[in-house]
Amino acid sequence: MTRVARRDVLRGGAGIAALSLLPPVAGESPTIVDETGKEEVTVVVGAEGNGGTYAFGPAAVRIDPGTRVVWEWSGDGGMHNVVAADGSFKSDLQQKAGATFSHTFETDSAIDYYCEPHRAMGMKGVVLVGDAALPGAAAENGTTKTTYDGWFDGVDNFDGTVDMTGKDAVTVDVGAQANGGPYGFGPAAIRVDAGTKVTWRWSGNGIHNVVAEDGSFKSDLYGDSSATFTHTFHSGGITKYFCEPHRGMGMKGAVVVDGPKNATAGISSGQLALGGGFVTALLSPIAFALFLSFRKNRDTSRLTQVRNRPQQ
Repeated sequence: MTRVARRDVLRGGAGIAALSLLPPVAGESPTIVDETGKEEVTVVVGAEGNGGTYAFGPAAVRIDPGTRVVWEWSGDGGMHNVVAADGSFKSDLQQKAGATFSHTFETDSAIDYYCEPHRAMGMKGVVLVGDAALPGAAAENGTTKTTYDGWFDGVDNFDGTVDMTGKDAVTVDVGAQANGGPYGFGPAAIRVDAGTKVTWRWSGNGIHNVVAEDGSFKSDLYGDSSATFTHTFHSGGITKYFCEPHRGMGMKGAVVVDGPKNATAGISSGQLALGGGFVTALLSPIAFALFLSFRKNRDTSRLTQVRNRPQQ
């Protein structure tokens, strides 16, 4: 039997880890299923969603303190697990229909969680315990709004989130009048669908740039009114950004992205094939062993051909 070295497993998993390092549930609220009054509730792992069976069902539940949540695998969508964003619980990777994992929530809290292999595809959930609010949201007239955790404190042109969903491309002005001069983004906060291209367009007033707080994008410094910078947002969440020279003056913005429009958006066919091969290999020990065996035999064959090649 082919032996699989630990370093080979790590190498195989590196590509998957890179694809899955995305933030947990963020932005506006999903539909919250009220399960209060129950001692135990069940969430399906591998429910329909995100272009296949890559969802938790329901994705958001509200429970009482002391309630046990049981995640039950449907057997669909390949290997899944359940991982709390704050590290409070983590299940094994499982695929068998009927497999379960449980966790009891004792205190009021809002816990985001996700499936590691399919996090980038939007397989995320949240458990709201007691009176806890959704992360990043606050009650307002029976609905929720994005609060941005104080990001827009002192930003005088922030007046809520402008809904730009339903568009393939949107534009934000750089150097709009705000904060005592041309030190704003206009609008400061927008909501778009996943897959939308955002173009920042310079006004020509001052020298500015556009820098994502999470490091996902950064433009050059421009002052010309013809300058533009674009970034396509493929996954749901909140991206905060700023202008480096004028951040302290309140030149900040945010893009709120609704859930994935296309799970494979922004990934080339070659990357998809490579990622799929690694996922299959990682999640199936037999397939991974065969893959390594094939590679070893191929390399050995090439080495033999080189050694047997006639000397010039």
